[in-house]
Amino acid sequence: MTMSTGTYHDYLFPHDDPRLSGIRGLDPYAYREAAKLDDFTGGLIRNWTPLYPAPFVGITTDGAVVPGLFPLEEVPADEAAPTAAMVAAANAFLAALDPEQTARIRYPMDAVEWGSWSNPEFMIHDTGIRLEFLPEAARDAALALVEASLSRVGYQQVRTMMRINGWLGEVVDLESVMNELSYHFALYGEPSPTEPWGWQLFGHHMATNCVVIGPRLCLTPTFMGAEPNEIDDGPYRGTQAFSDRIAKARALIATLDDARRAAIQVYPDLVDSLPEGRVDPGDERHLGGAFEDNRVVPLEGASVAGWSEASREALLAMVAESTKHYPAGAQRARVRQVAEHLDETWFAWYGGFGEDDPFYYRIQSPVAMFELDHHCGVFLSNRTPAVFHIHNVERTPNGNDYGKAWIAQLRD
Repeated sequence: MTMSTGTYHDYLFPHDDPRLSGIRGLDPYAYREAAKLDDFTGGLIRNWTPLYPAPFVGITTDGAVVPGLFPLEEVPADEAAPTAAMVAAANAFLAALDPEQTARIRYPMDAVEWGSWSNPEFMIHDTGIRLEFLPEAARDAALALVEASLSRVGYQQVRTMMRINGWLGEVVDLESVMNELSYHFALYGEPSPTEPWGWQLFGHHMATNCVVIGPRLCLTPTFMGAEPNEIDDGPYRGTQAFSDRIAKARALIATLDDARRAAIQVYPDLVDSLPEGRVDPGDERHLGGAFEDNRVVPLEGASVAGWSEASREALLAMVAESTKHYPAGAQRARVRQVAEHLDETWFAWYGGFGEDDPFYYRIQSPVAMFELDHHCGVFLSNRTPAVFHIHNVERTPNGNDYGKAWIAQLRD
């Protein structure tokens, strides 16, 4: 199999190609109905429909949740979330809404709608309100809440995903369904300095679920992706989505000897060597995507236990890179949490080790799961995985996605 190379410009559809022309001009709600009838998108919807809303269990390796992984211990001051700033931003956002908008955007903390997020460009669940349909002041206030909840770099990362989506919409002339503001926003619970509450932002190639409980912050599930991986014209020219993350992964590989590389390489390429059914039509190789809150994900690759110090440090550098959207204290807590379980962590790699090879990896710990996958085209024509279409997923296995393990302990 030959992997796609070159720039994304080599894989642009003609403007009048049916892949694009059948969608052009539809609004999000008309496209939602059209997507149900399309062979590809309709198939994705049919596959996902039975998974939502199922009672939440969490991602596990064998179907059984490992208990005791998320104790409600005292949080050190240097690991605390920016809760006060988040509460202030949430209250300012609510003050910017009229009663109808407030009713649409608010949910109880235990609402099943937490699991309604998705990452395709077509709407599956109309949770909350799309930013593009909010007045400018309310939209800006929603984004200010996102900004207050994340690191400076993290907020820019979220905006980069949104801007690349807008860029793709411009390039393929589908701005009515893909633009910088085609993202749903919802608020859960009552903003509080001590009690659980949170927010959700999701749409094409970007989904963040944020739960704060006093000083504790959970930012999973998070999905970030980009097609293409760069903006090469206009005011955001030079913006790239995941160059640092790719570099950190290749840096880890460089620390491994041949025996370790052989141990982690589950499959030598991303398509031909995989067994039937391993490549999902929508998710391709990643396993923790939308509607997969209860997925059983067996360990693959090799245990990190016994790796050299350089390799272990390189893996933790990947974790730090993958959590740089967290505010400083919460990121410190997250990396520490992963480090404490490093000997129970496994690393899997699909694909080659060449500097231009597309690949998939999974860091799988009892307390965290990180995936990166190179994908085929959706709005580009490449039929094999390419370095310019990338998906990333972060999960908290064993029941603490959406902070649910913490919340359950508070209610016991």
